Amino acid sequence: MKLYTYFRSSAAYRVRIALYLKNLDYESVPVHLLQDGGQQHAAAYVALNPNEAVPTLDDGGLILTQSLAIIEYLDEIHPYPPLLPGTAADRARIRALAQTIACDIHPINNLRVLQHLARSFDLNQAQRTAWYCHWVERGLRAIEKMLAGNPHTGRFCHGDSPTLADCCLVPQLFNAKRYGCSLAGLDTVLRICAECERLEAFVRAAPEHQPDAE
Repeated sequence: MKLYTYFRSSAAYRVRIALYLKNLDYESVPVHLLQDGGQQHAAAYVALNPNEAVPTLDDGGLILTQSLAIIEYLDEIHPYPPLLPGTAADRARIRALAQTIACDIHPINNLRVLQHLARSFDLNQAQRTAWYCHWVERGLRAIEKMLAGNPHTGRFCHGDSPTLADCCLVPQLFNAKRYGCSLAGLDTVLRICAECERLEAFVRAAPEHQPDAE
């Protein structure tokens, strides 16, 4: 398998965590989102991923995009350890947590949105950071409410083993810290992320440990 990735991309970070949790070997193919005008816009890469984003997974010629779709694919073809375990209700809760991050928080804060705010609306860095933190803080507060006091929350987002939800939560918290967003009141989120970061898979997947890290 080849994973087209960028060390700071939270979407690619999610997939790296899943690959390491499942102990799957892969080749990292860096796609620098800033150099050369953004290598994700190069014709050769667009032929792989028309959305001009990372990650892209090449599994023996099968090309897959979108981090959650990639992780669910990996979970189906390599079912142990399961990242969507339990009953239909369990899996629905795990997906709801994951999608709150991947569908509600992340899309309005990723690089191309921040670049558009600068180019089309002339927002400076401080204004873009304020935009970023407004939505991240709002989203993480929602995640905290979904986790805190819920009987299905354990050591991790759902139970005592990492799931798809944890694969999404840790990268989002990494970026929240990177942008200096407030983490006030996120006691459960912070506890779970600390638990995740004790695991080798999460350590190996971290941005600072990638071959393209800067």
